[in-house]
Parts: sequence; structure tokens; C-alpha cells
Amino acid sequence: MLRTVLFPFLCAVALLAATVVPATGAPPGSTDSAGQSGTVIRTDHGLVRGVSHGSYTTYSGVPYAAPPTGPLRWRAPAPAARWQGVRDATTAAPRCVQMPAPGASALGSEDCLYLNVTTPTPKPAGQKRPVLVWMHGGAFLGGSGSDYNTEKLAVRGDAVVITVNYRLGIFGYFGHPGLGSAPPFGLADQQAALRWVRANAERFGGDPGRVTLFGESAGALSVCAHLTSPTAVGLFQRAVLQSGSCFMSFPPGALGPGTPAYEPFASQRDVQTAGTQAAHQLGCATGDGDEVLACLRGQGTDRLATAQLMQSFNRPAFGNALLPVAPAKALASGRFQRVPVMQGTNQDEMRMFVGLSLAAFPIRTEDDYRARLVDAFGVAAPAVESEYPAARHPTPALAWASVLTDRSLTCTTLAAARTIATHAPGLRLYGYEFSDPGAPVLAGLPANPNFPYGAAHGFEMPFLFSAFPTEQPLNDTQRALSNRMVDYWTNFAHTGNPNSSDAPLWPLLRPSSPHTQTVQALAPGPGGIHPIDAHSAHHCSFWDRLPQ
Repeated sequence: MLRTVLFPFLCAVALLAATVVPATGAPPGSTDSAGQSGTVIRTDHGLVRGVSHGSYTTYSGVPYAAPPTGPLRWRAPAPAARWQGVRDATTAAPRCVQMPAPGASALGSEDCLYLNVTTPTPKPAGQKRPVLVWMHGGAFLGGSGSDYNTEKLAVRGDAVVITVNYRLGIFGYFGHPGLGSAPPFGLADQQAALRWVRANAERFGGDPGRVTLFGESAGALSVCAHLTSPTAVGLFQRAVLQSGSCFMSFPPGALGPGTPAYEPFASQRDVQTAGTQAAHQLGCATGDGDEVLACLRGQGTDRLATAQLMQSFNRPAFGNALLPVAPAKALASGRFQRVPVMQGTNQDEMRMFVGLSLAAFPIRTEDDYRARLVDAFGVAAPAVESEYPAARHPTPALAWASVLTDRSLTCTTLAAARTIATHAPGLRLYGYEFSDPGAPVLAGLPANPNFPYGAAHGFEMPFLFSAFPTEQPLNDTQRALSNRMVDYWTNFAHTGNPNSSDAPLWPLLRPSSPHTQTVQALAPGPGGIHPIDAHSAHHCSFWDRLPQ
């Protein structure tokens, strides 16, 4: 049976439940012969017409590569075709094929390699704005660039903001011996989008020499990959990683008894083995490599976009030109781009994942909690329980979420920061912890009695993106925090430093010892933004000592 992983399935479902429905309008690719206006831009492939919203203009569904369909399925992205006339860019393109929810058909299209541009109005004469390029999360199984409204980042931050679609699941991360050492196609798509940015940013008022690549969850893992990819050198000048790092991993049983450990990247050999199994399952196992691939490329989208097959191919492969070695190994050996980095996590990251799984895998008693510790840590379970006794937490379920938050996200992110600082001691490196305990709950998450989500995974998104779907809007103090966060993120895009004269100082992340790492706490209210020692607060000395 092909390998399946519960963690990415739940992550994708959660993020798909919190999407913004794109506006309706003309289909992507339609053109007309109208003359140029303030909303018409000449790209390197032709004219596009966007939509003016007063203080900003959007250009949606702009192709950055050819549709990866038919013979182009499972090939590196090819150049987009040029067009005549003015291409309509008023409507978001289809999202890339998503992992289907239980009992539902797959959503999206294989013709999905488009991006969206938001630029403040008007363009300043003789000046270029920094460019932020967003890679969405969704466990490499779901999500879309058009799910994110970038108005506030663009207008308040005076920046050009670009969101990107990239291939997902089996369409983005399939491997097979017949493909040889092909790159992970979804990551290759992202690099093609960055090359488009380099060629076209100036046409939208942006500075191709000040590109900030940022992303959350799988988007942050993508940023990690590009930091360590030799084929991404020069494509961006700053990097922001939100809730994901090159060292992130999950122990066995993280979301349910018996679920496997999770590493975000896989060897080329493992992916090819899974591809051979998939070819057998799909009836494409006879003939030489070219015949097998022709058979596979002849399969319909729906036949490939099953939950099983999509989940079997959601880990980018290393051992190819794009990722010669695993990103964690590359980072540990100092093989990464020397660009300013801002990275961080949320105080209660794993409450989102645990909250999603409680109906299926309840943790009601200390015995339930202890069983989960044994599943995850084996003989080390008593040591973990001693460090995180259930009695010190409101409920056993919240104790379990704290264990996973610290072990899998906070401390691995801080370890990645230590590694970066060791190899590049002069690099601008900033860390944060989003820590609003009353952050609005993302739409679609289940309510669990006695299990507050706090500052869970993804809960910083409404503070950066406009109109992000939540159960309740931001209150006044949260809107003030949102303004500060947008300023920090866009200051970093402007200068490589998040600081300004009118905001609380954000210190550089420079570990004074292996046991001290100061990051910026981001919470609403007076004094909510302040430096904290995240290494100590999250028991990272314990996790650093515990064999992984």
C-alpha cells in the first residue's frame, strides 16, 4: 500500500476550510483590444489589465509558466506563451488540483501556474518598491495564492505583493525511475515564478533587487528549500519563514496513535519507489520507462487526484539539481544563501492540529496522555512526562499540544536559527513568537470544550492579510498589533531590518549561549510586543538533549 500520512491530510483540510472565495469575472486568458490605461501593464509576454481599487491595483491570474498538462505533466515548468491584445487579469485563475476532502471530488485544475500582483496606486515617480512574494501553506496538498488578500501589506507597507500558485500532491511531487533525478515540480514552479518576478517586477513599480520570499507552514518549508537550493541563488534577497523551518519534523503518533513520523522532505529514491508502486496501481507498469510515463500522463486528473495518491506525494524530493541534499543537511553544513532571515513560530502551534484530531483521538485522562507519549517517544516517554506533567496544564490534551509545539516547531526553529548564526555570524537574523492567546479562531476549525486554540498554527495570518476568514473579527488592540506586524514585515522587505523609529525595538537573534535565544513576542495590548527568551520558555534545552 502507498504511504499515507495523517498530518498533511488534516493540515490541508484545515487550510482549505479557511479560504477566501475569489471574485468572479472574465476567465483567465481572455483578451481584448482596448488601449492602455492606468490598469494596463506590459509584461514580458504581453499586456495585462487589472482592477483599480483606489489605493491599490490588482492583477490576477497572470501566467508565469505554460500549463503543465498533457506531455508537460511531470516536467519542469516551461515558458508561458506570449499573447496578443490585452489579457484580462481581473479574475483569479483556478487553484492547482487539491487533495479532496473525504467523500468529495478533487477541486482545481492542472492548468494553474498563475500568480497575482497587488501594487499600491499610483507608482511613485523614479522610485521602486520592494517586492514580497508569498508561498501559501497547505502541506503541499492544498491552498492557492488567491486565498490571500494582500491589500494591507501593499498599501500600508508600500510594497508590491505577489502570491503564487504551484503544483500540489501527485502533480507537484511525483517521482519515478523514468523521470530520473527530476526536480520537485512544485518547487520548480516557485522558482519559475521568482524568475518571472525578476523579469517583470519593475513593470509593476517593484525593485527586482529587493525581493522578499515569505511563506507559512508548507510555504515556509518552501522558503527553506530555496534558501538551500543552488538553482535559487539570486532570485530573492530576503527570506521570512512562518511556522516552518529546515529542521522541522514530527514524532510518531503526533496526531493519532500509530501515525508515522513526519519529515517534510524525502529522498529521490523513496519518491521513485512510491512512483513505481503508483504506476502498478494505475495499470501503467508494462513497457519501458517512456511507455510507463506515457501511460501515466494519459491518466485523467480525477484518477490521480485521490486522497491516497495525493498524500503519497507531498514531500519534495532531494537528490536532484534543485535540492542536491536534504535541506536540513544543507543548512547544517552551511550551504545556504546569505540573505537576511526573519523566522518564527506561534506560541501554541500544535493546538490547531491536536484540536482537529480530538474527535477521532480524544485525550481525556492522564493515562490517555501517557499513552500518546509512549507512542511518540518510546523509552524516553517518562522523561518527557517529567518535563511536561499533565498536572501543570489545564487538561491532558493541552499538555500534549505543548509537548508537540515545543518539540516539533519552536525548538526546531530555534535550532535552525542557531545553525544559521553559527555559519553566518554577521547575517541579519530575526526571530519572533506570535503569542496572542485570544487570536481569532480560523474559520472551519471544530470547537472543543476546555481546549482553547490560543495562538495556534496559522493564527497570525489575519494579522497580516486583509479579510482573512475567522470566526470573529480583530478587536481594536488586535488591529493595532496587526498594524505593527505589517510594519515589521514590510520594513524587513524595504531594508532587511524590521525596525523603525516608532515601533518597539526588535533585537537581532544572536544566541548569547546555546541556552538563550531572544525573539520578539508579538501580542496585543500595552507591553505585548517585547523580547523573550523562547529557548527557555519552550524547554528547548531538554529537547536539545533528548535523542531524536
